[in-house]
Parts: sequence; structure tokens; C-alpha cells
Amino acid sequence: MNASLSLSQARRIALAAQGLSKARPSGPVTARAVGRTFARLNLVQIDSVNVLARSHYLPFFSRLGNYNPAILQAMAGKSPRKMMEYWAHEASFIRPEHFPDLLLWQKRLWVGAHRMDPTLRLEMEQRIMAALASGPPMTAAELTSKLGHDEVQGRDNWGWNWNVVKRVLEHLFEEGRVSAASRTTQFERKYTLTARVFKGEPLPATDADGSMDRLIEAAARAHGVGTIRCFADYFRTPVRAGAASVQRLVHAGRLEPVTVQGWDRETYRHVESKVPRKAEGRALLSPFDSLVFERRRLEELFGFHYRIEIYTPAPKRRFGYYVLPFLLRESIVARVDLKADRANGRLLVRAAHGEPEAPADTAVELAAELQLMAEWLGLVEIVVEPVGDLASPLAEAVAASAHPLVCADDPLTGKPDNVVLVSPVD
Repeated sequence: MNASLSLSQARRIALAAQGLSKARPSGPVTARAVGRTFARLNLVQIDSVNVLARSHYLPFFSRLGNYNPAILQAMAGKSPRKMMEYWAHEASFIRPEHFPDLLLWQKRLWVGAHRMDPTLRLEMEQRIMAALASGPPMTAAELTSKLGHDEVQGRDNWGWNWNVVKRVLEHLFEEGRVSAASRTTQFERKYTLTARVFKGEPLPATDADGSMDRLIEAAARAHGVGTIRCFADYFRTPVRAGAASVQRLVHAGRLEPVTVQGWDRETYRHVESKVPRKAEGRALLSPFDSLVFERRRLEELFGFHYRIEIYTPAPKRRFGYYVLPFLLRESIVARVDLKADRANGRLLVRAAHGEPEAPADTAVELAAELQLMAEWLGLVEIVVEPVGDLASPLAEAVAASAHPLVCADDPLTGKPDNVVLVSPVD
């Protein structure tokens, strides 16, 4: 008979696996702490939206607090590399040891140059590889300038506005022959030969079952408890192959079947997962945080229905453009639409909504978290706009947590309002 878990136990297991069950460590955040966090997560998703901060920076803030993002840049750009770019859940920073396994299973045929004329593609591949072999890492624009080929070919697939050089670069990236050496300040990849990233050609994974087992077990560790779909979705590997892998891992004693209160699917727990007596964490979660990857699991675990509304027309958005869930202890209790107004040094809370059973201290705890985020981002004021049922108590909590306080004008009336508050960060 399978072991039985309460919903609360499953939540605490999941939060512990993701490094979100404990209060953040006090004192400066070291490179070692950042490295341990990344080793726990296995990947962080990359996204170009920078309305608040780059998405791959946020999971580390959620778990560690005020840390130096330059640590991540060093992990991804200096030898020996602790992280590298490749396709996983989506475009992601991954652990280099997972690269050969992902290379075997990631087939993004819709990316790059698969539909390009084969002769043109082969010619451009040879020219790009030669340029990268003989020169420093370069962006797609720099390679285009060097090779003198900026024609846009084909508009029938993803990346339709890419020129030939960019499309072939992405094709080579998908095949694992080129990698990202670093990113520019404009967030453009600087490409180099993968052999340079690894200081030699990486050994390819040849055992498909062993490769899948390594990825599924890594995903199961990062989940603590979950379903086959949860584990397969983490690295975006095929569900059928993932299901076979789960059975092998159960047979090997690495996973155990469990039942979770309220769940109607086969569920598994990693044998090394922990069940904290209580969850004490507090975090604002990126829309691309690995805790919220799988939306069905998020709703089953926390009763939290969540959708990213970046691509939803503004009049049809329910909660805002860039909405972060707010985790408090073992529940997701609120969501806030945030924006970093860097030009004016302000953290803008465009909307704040509480969940139906949010505890009484939600606004106070959220105000403290916003204060910490503003400090991390180097912003000197917090602005709470009067949108959402949590806005008024949040504004009061922000006012109480920082001094002095200056009233801002209500954006709708142009008159001073006691809900929209500009609060200098201590």
C-alpha cells in the first residue's frame, strides 16, 4: 500500500525541495550559497522581459534575498562553468552535466534553420563555425557584419524575422555545436564553440534510458513530490519516455509511489525528500519560477490558479502585466503586478490582490518583502497604486515600515490620495 500524504505535507515537501521552506539566511549571500541553490533547482528559465528584473535573477532573490547578480554572471561565464545555456523547460541556464542528456532528448525542430535551403544552410554553418573557431565570441549581429549576410529568408515559422546568420546560429545552438559564452548588456548572446565552453568536446550521452533516468531523477529531486507529467515537464522531456523512467527509478529505489489528499493521479516522492515540520519561508516568485512551472500542480498543491497575462490585451487582464505570486509560509496568499521604474528609482506596485484565505499579516509581510526587493534592485521608493483589494492595507503597511512618507497623486484623478504611497526605502 502506498504511503499517504496530507496536502500540507505535500506542500512542505515541495517547498523544501525548491529551497523555499525556510527563512532566508542572515548575512551576506556568498557565491557558495548561490551555487548550492542552483544545484538544487537544476535550471532557471531565461526570458527577455525586463519589466522588473531578468527572470533568471529572480529565483535566487526569492530564495536568498539581497545577493549580487554578478555571481551568476561568473557562474555562467568563467571556467569551470557552473551553469550554461541550453533548451530545457524553455531557454534556460542548466547545469553543464545535464547538457549531454538534454542534447539527446531536446528536439526543437521549429527553431532555427530546419526549413532553410540545405545548401545555403551548410555553407553558412561552415562559415559561422570557421569564424567562431578563429575569433572571439560574437553576437548574431557581429557575425552578420563579419560574414556580410543579412538577408531574411522565409517567414513561415518561429523566428520569421531572423536573418540567415541568426537562424543558422540557433540551429547550431540546438544541435549543441555552438553555445553562449556570455550575454551583452542588451541581453544578446555572444556565441562560441561548445568545445570552448567545455574545454574540449562534451561526451555525448549514448544510453537513452540512462540519460532519461538522470533527467527525471533530477526533476524529481527538484519537485520532492509530483506526477510523471510534473517530472517530464521540468526539462520538457517526452512524457511516455518519462513514465518508463519513473518505473525504472521506482524499481531502483529512488522514487516511491505515494497518495496525496485530493490528487487523482499517480504520484511519486523522491526518497531523499524532506518533510519540514513547518514552512517558514516568504518569497515573491517570478512568473517563470520553477515552483510555478506546472500550473495544474500549482493549483492542486496551493489552490492557486495562475496565468501569465503578458500577452493578454490590457483591458482583458485580470491581475496585471507582470504578476508575481506571493508565498507566505506554506501558502500562496497574494499576487502583485510589479514594475521597476529605474529612471526614477521606484518600485511600482501596479496592483495587489489577496487570495480568499490570506492570513491577517499578509500586507505586513508583503510590505517587508517589497522593501527587500527594492533594496536589491537599487530602488529608493516604493509606490503602491490603488488597484486590487490588497492595495489599501499594503499601502498602510508600506507607510508603517519606512519613513518619511510622501503622498503621490492618484493616477486617475491627479489629486493626492492616501492609497497611492511613495515610500523611501530605508
